[in-house]
Amino acid sequence: MISVITTACDTDELHELNLNPQALNEVNMNYLFTAAQLGAASGGSAGDNRYIDWRTNIGYCSYWIQQLANNGSGGLSAGDKYFENVESDNAPWEFIYGDQLKNVAEVLKQTGEGGFEEGRRKNTREAARILRVLLYHRLTDYYGNIPYSEANKGIEGIFLPKYDTQQSIYMDLLKELDEASAAISASNPDDGFAAADLYFDGDVAKWKKFGYSLMLRLAMRISNVDATTAATYVSKAVSGGVFQSNADNVWVPMSIGPSEWTNQNGISRAFAAGDGGQPSTLAEPLVDMLLGANKSISTDDDPRLLIISNGVNGDKDPLIQRGMPNGLDAGTLDAFLGETQANVNDFFSSTNQLLLDDDDPYMLMNHAEAEFLMAEAIERGIGTVPGTAKSHYDAGVRSAMQMYVPYAQGDDAAIDALTVTDAQVDAYLALYPYTNGAANSLEMIGTQLWMSKFLNWWEAWSDWRRTGLPTLTPVNYPGNITGGRIPRRLRLPTHEQAVNLSNIEAGATKPLTDIVAGKVWWDGGN
Repeated sequence: MISVITTACDTDELHELNLNPQALNEVNMNYLFTAAQLGAASGGSAGDNRYIDWRTNIGYCSYWIQQLANNGSGGLSAGDKYFENVESDNAPWEFIYGDQLKNVAEVLKQTGEGGFEEGRRKNTREAARILRVLLYHRLTDYYGNIPYSEANKGIEGIFLPKYDTQQSIYMDLLKELDEASAAISASNPDDGFAAADLYFDGDVAKWKKFGYSLMLRLAMRISNVDATTAATYVSKAVSGGVFQSNADNVWVPMSIGPSEWTNQNGISRAFAAGDGGQPSTLAEPLVDMLLGANKSISTDDDPRLLIISNGVNGDKDPLIQRGMPNGLDAGTLDAFLGETQANVNDFFSSTNQLLLDDDDPYMLMNHAEAEFLMAEAIERGIGTVPGTAKSHYDAGVRSAMQMYVPYAQGDDAAIDALTVTDAQVDAYLALYPYTNGAANSLEMIGTQLWMSKFLNWWEAWSDWRRTGLPTLTPVNYPGNITGGRIPRRLRLPTHEQAVNLSNIEAGATKPLTDIVAGKVWWDGGN
């Protein structure tokens, strides 16, 4: 005889057996917000914090914008000769969509209608909206038309999103900034926002300034193609309150540990020699600008020279600083110098190591930019901006020269080396005075804006595409992919072309393969 023993259990008990006691049912959205903030600064993700900086910010943009130069001829230094590097094209798409925007999308979903944190974490939500604008505007400035309205909606079954025009994306980004900058408020419950906020420790006033300064940037970026909308949002931004001093700059703290791949400065790590990193040789146009009109130094000339330059083979005598021309390889470098097997470090200035410590903070946006954009808006009659172009230009130069001290991290010797006094700024402004409405006023603004974006080369490249300033001479190295013209856009990632071709053909920026003629919508530069 076989006995069958049975036990009774109800439905609730069966359900409990199917629950994983170690799984998370809910995630604190502040954690995801912090991760997105860090990703926006480190140029990658928890997997590799230097990926975008190494490949795209440095490997393409620093060379295209002629602030760095490289005598290599390919790989991750492809930008100096206008060659293609697939990783450099792919990197922003992969990491901004796949890491940073994914985290932001989840924060907005769960703090929005129907989310498990609906009605809570209001300031986290509004700050995430501002951060989302920064990330999407970066993406669309790289590629032109991109997935936007259907992006990051895989959970809703949208795996192959359509492409939105850059014009429509910019209109929505400006609307988002308008709403979020107004809605973030000190009267909202903190709900852990201050502890989660890497940028401002929950300082709502600074978030508002960030939002309105970003609005000013986006408004001026479209000013060549939609002056009416630009004027509206320039006025809103200035009225709302943009950055007022270097105390408002957007810095992201970094640290040596616990993980070099997560917590360290991605730009610094990309230049790490022992890690196979990029050389940091300064380009001729940048050093010439810093040397001044006569390419000779006096006490009145640009004090940024020896802040940006580490010297020629360590020699910081200002009279010997020299930038390397772009477009040279090992052979043409020797011919240029009249040397054999020349070492670039023996002849050209490199980037100051005080700006490249692994735990140096990462600057996302600075006050000087806001001042230069307001000066330009006044000169061009775009929107309502109080003051004069000269007052804003002078304030921009002062902040641009005095913004490097945080890289010293409290070290007295480094503070001394990175400090520019008011007297030095005054002397420079007297030597190179700005005159309202002068024939060269926009050139002076554009050049100073370009110099203020050292290390933030993707933004310097965007400014140059819009303004054509400063005037740069392209290189025409044999075999380059642009016919000797500075690129105006990134190519779409190879994996995106492999899986989403029909949407690309319907809506991406054309022509697909011509990264000079296929300009982004707002590009009205040279």
